[in-house]
Amino acid sequence: MSFEQFFAPFQIMREHPLLQQLAVVIVYALLAKLADLFIDRVVKRVAEHTSIKHDEQVVAILHRPIFWSILIFGLLHALLLYPPPVPYQTILPAVVKSLLIVLWLVAAVRVFNLFVQEGLVRMLEQGKIGSELFLLVKNLVRVVIILLGAFWVMTVWNINLTPLFASAGIAGIAVALAAKDTLANFFGGISIFADKTFKVGDYIIMDNGQRGEVVEVGIRSTRIKTRDDVLITIPNSILSNSKIINESAPMPRYRIRIPVGVAYESDLEMVEATLLEVVNSNPQVISDPAPRVRYRAFGDSSINLELMLWIDDPSLKGQETHRLIKAIHRTFGERGITIPFPQRDVHLKGGPPPA
Repeated sequence: MSFEQFFAPFQIMREHPLLQQLAVVIVYALLAKLADLFIDRVVKRVAEHTSIKHDEQVVAILHRPIFWSILIFGLLHALLLYPPPVPYQTILPAVVKSLLIVLWLVAAVRVFNLFVQEGLVRMLEQGKIGSELFLLVKNLVRVVIILLGAFWVMTVWNINLTPLFASAGIAGIAVALAAKDTLANFFGGISIFADKTFKVGDYIIMDNGQRGEVVEVGIRSTRIKTRDDVLITIPNSILSNSKIINESAPMPRYRIRIPVGVAYESDLEMVEATLLEVVNSNPQVISDPAPRVRYRAFGDSSINLELMLWIDDPSLKGQETHRLIKAIHRTFGERGITIPFPQRDVHLKGGPPPA
């Protein structure tokens, strides 16, 4: 083969731009196939032997987008090499770029479904987030991803977004004025979720003295079941701006304090041992931290002390206090420990002498 014959095809390609564009696409197609083989033969095998969670699923999701992205870049390169005539020199690159954006937008939604949704489901099962807020957050993130993709596509097509943003701003102001209470409750729920003030199943005390178990944290309000089995619905805007005592945090246990008074002639060591014996016989009382007795003051008629213990379930506070007081009273009576009632001596001075 002569020198001229070897370079003849390249000379023909210089004279025909369509052949050059086809050659560029073929080169990118070969690169896409090489990337496809590399992912199949190397990356997937590495992912199978790693301890990283969901790495195999991520590789499977990104496999096809990477392959097609290389082909699409080849088309863009070919179009930029020799632009087509008007109006196709604007339309064809925009179409190709839009396909690329949609391709990765679908991949982003699938990755979101793999990671974020699983985390939200776990939080829902653990009671850290209500079902309504779970659906809201999941759909909100999806909408944000889709809107970002849509804005990107419109930017590719050189669409002026200024009027759209201006209209959206006016509409946002109108909605904010019409539904300010609803928006306040919504952002109040978001702040409760973000600050982790409480979760479903916790026992809380509000600044007005109401106490109960959190049964649901919704978009607009939070529902609390009181000790009287009454369901209270409180707007999230009020809860987010109120003082909340969480009896279930940081540890899921609750302290019970029982004040006791014994006579001055009592054997204090025996009193302490008796109280601890009564407490340790109760199966609802936990051993860590251990129950304790603390003497507080010399009262007018008794030596005042306090029995402190812990239980796992704050809802049992009243019931266990009831049982312990009965057991303490019975045991004190059996062992001769006196619980004195208030006494006062009255001395009369002056007045007529006795007859």
